[in-house]
Amino acid sequence: MDLAITKAATYGVGLVAVRNSNHFGDSGNYSMMALERGMIGLAVTDSPFVAMVPTFAKKPMMGTNPLSFAAPAARHTPFVLDMATTTVAVGKLTIASRWNKPIPEGWGLDAEGRPTTSAKDVLASRLLSPLGGSRELGSHKGYGLGVMVDILSGGVYGDVLDRSGARGRKESNTGHCFAAIDVKRFRPLEDFTGAMDDMLQALNDTPRADGQERVYTAGEPEAETERQRRLHGIPVAPALVRQCNELAADLAVKRLA
Repeated sequence: MDLAITKAATYGVGLVAVRNSNHFGDSGNYSMMALERGMIGLAVTDSPFVAMVPTFAKKPMMGTNPLSFAAPAARHTPFVLDMATTTVAVGKLTIASRWNKPIPEGWGLDAEGRPTTSAKDVLASRLLSPLGGSRELGSHKGYGLGVMVDILSGGVYGDVLDRSGARGRKESNTGHCFAAIDVKRFRPLEDFTGAMDDMLQALNDTPRADGQERVYTAGEPEAETERQRRLHGIPVAPALVRQCNELAADLAVKRLA
């Protein structure tokens, strides 16, 4: 992403592809790197761990294939869209499992391919629905976005590791794609960020549905959560505390709690 930003500073747009990589963490961290330079950032990644079940299918054929997009604003929290192309990211399933909480039907399927509200069953089956959950609710769109990410990332795609025997050889070939756009090369930055503020404020001011306290834009809930966590700390599930303490005992280091 640093290289994409450097290229964008020189040419207006920078695009960098990575192959033979592995898991790279939170996609939003990379797109947000462009914000400090007054740029728009984009980051996508494929995954060697298949999880998404294509619409009308019952076998996983691609990863959660997340994408992130970040655009700067002046007064407002920057717009940061960071999403899996499955209905839910694996991380949210893990959190629900740790807290022993049910999940909404439509997030994933059990080992028999049936909708389930058990996070543990979905984690065990690795059968996640495309964004939308079902064809009637637009899962073909999430499925299409997932394929788009595979194409842009340029590394592993679908179940190619299994079909080629590469997984047995412990090959990954995860691919990422990073892009940066230097806004000021296309229009004055102040003009762009002012328009962003106006758009984001208009969205915030949209009449609220009954029972809702606020209309958010992408990035606002995460920014507010970060502020709260810095003030009050991070809640940790008892199951995760136990796991950390088991590791601490194995490594002869201080327990988490």
